[in-house]
Amino acid sequence: MAAEIDASTQVHGGRLVAARLRAHGVTKLFTLSGGHLFSIYDGCRAEGIEIVDVRHEQAAAFAAEGWAKVTRTVGVCALTAGPGVTNGMSAIASASHNHSPMLVLGGRAPQFRWGQGSLQEIDHVPFVRPLVKLADTAVETAEIPALVDEALTAAITPHSGPVFLDFPLDQVFGEAAEPGPAAPLPEPWRAPAADARAIERAAAWLRDAERPVIMAGAGLYWGRGEESLRALAEELRIPVFLNGLARGCLAADHELAFSRARSVGLQGADVALVIDVAEPDRDHPRKLAAELYGALPATLDAVRSSAGASAPGAVGSEREAWVQSLRTTEEERRAAEAGELADDRAPLHPMRVYGELMHLLDRDTIVIGDGGDFVSYAGRLIDSFEPGCWLDPGPLGCLGSGFGYALAAKLARPERQVVLLLGDGAFGFSGMELDTLARHGVAVLAIVGNNGIWALEKHPMEAIYGYSVAADLRPATRYDQIATALGCHGELVSTPAELRPALQRALECGGPALVNVLTDPSVAYPRRSNLA
Repeated sequence: MAAEIDASTQVHGGRLVAARLRAHGVTKLFTLSGGHLFSIYDGCRAEGIEIVDVRHEQAAAFAAEGWAKVTRTVGVCALTAGPGVTNGMSAIASASHNHSPMLVLGGRAPQFRWGQGSLQEIDHVPFVRPLVKLADTAVETAEIPALVDEALTAAITPHSGPVFLDFPLDQVFGEAAEPGPAAPLPEPWRAPAADARAIERAAAWLRDAERPVIMAGAGLYWGRGEESLRALAEELRIPVFLNGLARGCLAADHELAFSRARSVGLQGADVALVIDVAEPDRDHPRKLAAELYGALPATLDAVRSSAGASAPGAVGSEREAWVQSLRTTEEERRAAEAGELADDRAPLHPMRVYGELMHLLDRDTIVIGDGGDFVSYAGRLIDSFEPGCWLDPGPLGCLGSGFGYALAAKLARPERQVVLLLGDGAFGFSGMELDTLARHGVAVLAIVGNNGIWALEKHPMEAIYGYSVAADLRPATRYDQIATALGCHGELVSTPAELRPALQRALECGGPALVNVLTDPSVAYPRRSNLA
């Protein structure tokens, strides 16, 4: 239970940091222990913020991003000075690409001795700044609360993203008065709709379209537009395609939700409504008929109202035929997967793994992907039915994110299944976080697709050059034994018959578990491009 601070009381800088975090609803701090952070830890302990420690700073930072992805609130991590911050850089870059609201607290060598070679002395701000929305250093203890408020506000303002503050040792251990209650953070999704004229232009295009589609990505999720999207799609009878964090914003079994028919839908559409959460960071690759910039719920509701009110009940037979043609394509392509989903080879086809797994998942299971080909199959096959139930590295494609994401997801949603899908290559980036799961009693199921190669590189390199280099791992490595040694439940699967019982035992074991599935290295995920 947190102890209240009297406004006239002088408290140390770490307590000021923690008090401001708690005032804004932060309940978890992900970190790896470092002396520069002791004052912040002491403050979090006093304020009732749980400290979750990991085995590598990248996992702490990925956990903060994972918390943001699952909860749509700011995730927070604390990284010690110097190598602690540099170890978190890939996760900061990932959050930048994904627009994940995340606050990174950095330790920093003392200001009064700056330039004299203190332990881990380095100026983080210049190399962090290009990746974040705000990067700053607390130069006075008294300014800490205002800096935290400013950083959290920047993190959630569209486009949301990571922010960074570091705290010199002398300032965070120094004392100042708590300045008083924090103002509430903004809620940008409650803002007004886009310009009325732009809304009417978009509504006219949708109203007149015979083959419209909606394509939405992570911006829909960050903008909390899922309910308005569903209402618009249902009233105007528009097929919906979702990717990334938007998966689940319309349930996969909704009559207007499609995935396998995406190429046919996008190529055949006469109007596409593309949904993001703010003005784009770069120029559009195609000419636009209308641009709408406003809060997503209000804007989508206004488009629906305008398009529907202009021609009530007049959704034409052409549009219904369009929906049905896409449904036929969707069903045909799903049916075509049946053979590989039941493939009986050993080592296993990756699709057989998912053919068994999908029958064991709850509707609200959070599925996390961290890998190349093995996770690409999951992205194609695993359906999502609720928002925030599919997490992958995003466009930066950074391996090693999975254990941090999974840790945060289970802590944020302890009542749900959390399943982490790993390539054996990806396991090597952060496999020691199994120890973190075991120490904190976090019941995540990790499934390793173990084909003994870097498949995403090996197969295309051999296709181009006739050989491959730097693309082989040790075959049949016993990752399950590593899990057992670190205090988790471990299973080895080498035949299809062993798979479902092993998955069931792992899900029912009551703690963290890893199922090591030997998969066929000759299977290459079918893709048009590997690098572009």
